Amino acid sequence: MVAPLKLGTRGSPLALWQANYIAELLRPVVAPRPVELVLIETHGDRDQASALSAMGGFGVFTKAIQNALLDGRADVAVHSLKDLPTIPEPRLELAAVPPRGPTGDAFVSRKHKRFDDLHPGATVGTSSLRRRAQVLNRRPDLKLLDLRGNVDTRLRKLDDLGLDAIVLAEAGLARLGLADRITEILDPSWMLPAVGQGAIGLECRSDDGETKLVLAQVRCESTFARVQAERAMLYALGGGCLVPIGATSKVLDGVLTVRGAVLSPDGRRRIVGTHEGLMRAPLSVGQELAGILLAEGADEVLGAK
Repeated sequence: MVAPLKLGTRGSPLALWQANYIAELLRPVVAPRPVELVLIETHGDRDQASALSAMGGFGVFTKAIQNALLDGRADVAVHSLKDLPTIPEPRLELAAVPPRGPTGDAFVSRKHKRFDDLHPGATVGTSSLRRRAQVLNRRPDLKLLDLRGNVDTRLRKLDDLGLDAIVLAEAGLARLGLADRITEILDPSWMLPAVGQGAIGLECRSDDGETKLVLAQVRCESTFARVQAERAMLYALGGGCLVPIGATSKVLDGVLTVRGAVLSPDGRRRIVGTHEGLMRAPLSVGQELAGILLAEGADEVLGAK
């Protein structure tokens, strides 16, 4: 019997979609070796009531899957990359990212056709401090409600709680066949996505050379460069889920361009910068952008309580 390639994943509908997508990419690569899913419950799955900021923010959806890698229950961790902390985990390596999905943030409403149509004092639900800060930066009159749960739960709460709108990731809706619920994709000039948004990160043990070679065959080099730069920027800023930081990126003719924003939690302060460099040096591009943002005052915003 050939030992299966085991993919560790959360059990939410979106996580399962992502894990099954990765399994289909990997099956022809490792055939006749089977590919199996290993479902793992994370801290963020167990606690559906607390705000993410109150749970510490770092690794609430990823730590348990990383532990499964380390103890051999899984060979590959399948992460929503925006959930994976940028602080390196000893003995583990982000080995590959396949082609990225949509990166935008979706405005969903049954009452309004556009975000700018929201009436003064309208209530908007979101689970993200990044989205909250950017919404308040644009519309400080709005009321923000912390909204936890999987995609279906949040869509249901839109109706059950009588909210005017909710904001969530475009990729999640598209992957679950719910793109018809999107009212508007918010303009990334003011609603910058999370670092790694729309990307699926594949992590394995650093000493597992065989698995790293397998994962390299499904890696999209331009996507990998983009997310490496975004994550390098975030790491250099010292930010994570507890600080509102957004980023967009693109690769054109070997040139990598990244735009980043740092906001205060109340949205009153916003520092934005853009930097470009060679795609083959993504870490430098991200680190240098962080330096630009810090020089513009991002350190004061990051240090604000």
